Amino acid sequence: GIGRAEAVLFAAEGAAVMIGDLQEPQASEVVDEIVSAGGRASFVKLDVRDAMAWEEAVSATESEFGPVTVLGNNAGTNFRVGWEEQTVEMWQTVLDVNLSGTYNGIRAAVPSMRKAGGGSIINIASSAALKQGGGGPAYATSKTAVVGLSRNAALAHAGDNIRVNALCPGHVDTPFIRGSQPHSENTWDTDIANPDNYARRMERQPLAIGRLQSGEDIAYGALFLASDESSTVTGATIAIDGGSTLL
Repeated sequence: GIGRAEAVLFAAEGAAVMIGDLQEPQASEVVDEIVSAGGRASFVKLDVRDAMAWEEAVSATESEFGPVTVLGNNAGTNFRVGWEEQTVEMWQTVLDVNLSGTYNGIRAAVPSMRKAGGGSIINIASSAALKQGGGGPAYATSKTAVVGLSRNAALAHAGDNIRVNALCPGHVDTPFIRGSQPHSENTWDTDIANPDNYARRMERQPLAIGRLQSGEDIAYGALFLASDESSTVTGATIAIDGGSTLL
């Protein structure tokens, strides 16, 4: 997904990468790939909903690599249902991961970035935050809130030389998208019950560029926001969405 693409790209550019994830086997594969290519990477088990787990992850990063200078908040989840099908439990789960997880990450990383003299925080929002009807009620709400949170954090921490920005991808060909199964025949066409069929359906969506995006498409935007070349970019909401918000 996007997080994997970011980790591999950042490591190739010389960064030491700490991957925080609940899925240890998949994360360990990425670590092995980076290390085999001569890069530096490690893994810490992280549930982004747990504020204490975030503090422990930052501490582990400092012990192994030094203070945090770049944070990528990539974790996300969704239930592909409409208003009538969505339960309160579904709503809360999506907000806990997408919004509270992002807040927890910012809160934990800022003290470490202060030690380093500054840093860059890159929050993955969504084109669903920029257009009508995208992603379902909980997802669109959570990603719109991530944009607001990013702007607020950017202003709050500008004096610490910490930049905070939101990236808004469109339809990206990731395991997350391929695993978004329909929960109701009234919500999604029955021919997309198979994840590969769902990816093909996304390819037929009216994107201006005419194709699904890759994780690398988003990772290069994150790399720019992590770099000195973006030193005056903060509080920005940047759409890397294949032109989906134009249509």
